[in-house]
Amino acid sequence: MSPLQSNLPCCSSFRLFDELQWVTNTRRTIEADHLEDDSETSISIFNVPKALMSTDPDSYAPQQLSLGPYHFSRLELHDMDTYKFSAAKRSQDLLQSLKFQDLVEQLMKLESKIRACYNKYLNLNSETLAWMMAIDASFLLEFLQVYALRGPKMLSEVSSGMPHFLEYSYRKSSCNAILRDIVMLENQIPLFTLRKVLEFRSLSLESADDMLYSMLMGSCKELSPFKTLVRLPVARVLEHAHLLDLLYHIIVPKVEESVNIPEEVKDHTKATQENEEPSAESQNVSSSIDQPPLVEEITIPSVTQLSKCGVRFVPSKGSISTINFDKKTCTFYLPTVSLDVNSDVVLRNLVAYEASNASGPMVFTRYTELMNGIIDTEEDAKILRERGIILNHLKNDEEVANVWNGMSRSIRLTKVPFLDKAIEDVNKYHDGLFKVKVEKFMKQHVFSSWKLLTLLASILLLLLACLQALCSVYDCVRLFHIQY
Repeated sequence: MSPLQSNLPCCSSFRLFDELQWVTNTRRTIEADHLEDDSETSISIFNVPKALMSTDPDSYAPQQLSLGPYHFSRLELHDMDTYKFSAAKRSQDLLQSLKFQDLVEQLMKLESKIRACYNKYLNLNSETLAWMMAIDASFLLEFLQVYALRGPKMLSEVSSGMPHFLEYSYRKSSCNAILRDIVMLENQIPLFTLRKVLEFRSLSLESADDMLYSMLMGSCKELSPFKTLVRLPVARVLEHAHLLDLLYHIIVPKVEESVNIPEEVKDHTKATQENEEPSAESQNVSSSIDQPPLVEEITIPSVTQLSKCGVRFVPSKGSISTINFDKKTCTFYLPTVSLDVNSDVVLRNLVAYEASNASGPMVFTRYTELMNGIIDTEEDAKILRERGIILNHLKNDEEVANVWNGMSRSIRLTKVPFLDKAIEDVNKYHDGLFKVKVEKFMKQHVFSSWKLLTLLASILLLLLACLQALCSVYDCVRLFHIQY
């Protein structure tokens, strides 16, 4: 494989298509009667949309660790195989009377269900896919066990079994690099494979679920930029497709894409029912109801501009759903967000997952657009840091501004009622101020006409120069009959 091929983001898209392998996989899938039913399994692991991938490929393609099939063929990621195989051996030791091959065979029975989770055809045979999942799941469980359950007792139990991995993972830079890879959309593996590995370790189903729950919730707590998280019951957590899916639903409130129907539309509906012809105005209103918001509708002044206009920024108690602008007190409530070296990758992949999977309002994407809009410079980031809205674990405020400004716009625009209302209220307050109106008037009618004004000024200066020259030759007082 050439260096170019080894760096490609998704193996399923660029490996040579093997027709015989495809026929073999297809026949096995259709004819086998022992496979798990995948009719209720929905696609949950996607390729990152190209529009997002092009903005910063390193934030979406793993740099050290490959999990799952999408980056399986990238040779430069196989350096981690040593740690993966060690994790698989330790997993085999926990299987007691069973062998690792037995686990692989159980995962082969889940082949159809595993393939159903991915949005691209996986050009891997059944055995390869099962071995890959068994090894990757064993490694991921071990890492989450070390990372998320870092109590003294757990560390003492774990450290005796995997000293080399602990030494590697607790080097801060290495740990962060692995974390960033684990949270990437294209690097997700189904949660039911993790659950199957734990079940095989002779744990009761309840014990396996409790351990997996603790690992997942502990990891989400560490990865989430928001420290106010909903504590879900075990059953709800295990219903999620993968780690990123769980993190997304813990952070993002469930919002229905509802629209308030104006009185004009109600009148239009009534007129239609009475066979009356609706007015042109009501037709325009009704036709715009289900339209996505315009780009201009997400425009908002920066933190510095709003602060100069008397707006106070106060951290809200809760998640994104607590964003609100109080018009009476001119207070903008925003949730506290903590940013560190992993946050950029976490935020970008949450946006990518929402863009790929969300059927309703893109709440998290709109939140990032809001932060992108109000933070333009390091001064904006500094103000929010001083107000306690941003907890900065990066080098400086400029890096915080770069994180938000690096966020690209959404793939599609959507309406998010509570965020749209906050943005609208802020814009109404800002645009309603007298000095802002004067500034806008000057920009629209004065500064925008500078070419015309320059021409008029030039003509006036030319006329004055001509008049001065005329007066130097003739007596302007007598010429124009000026009397004192």
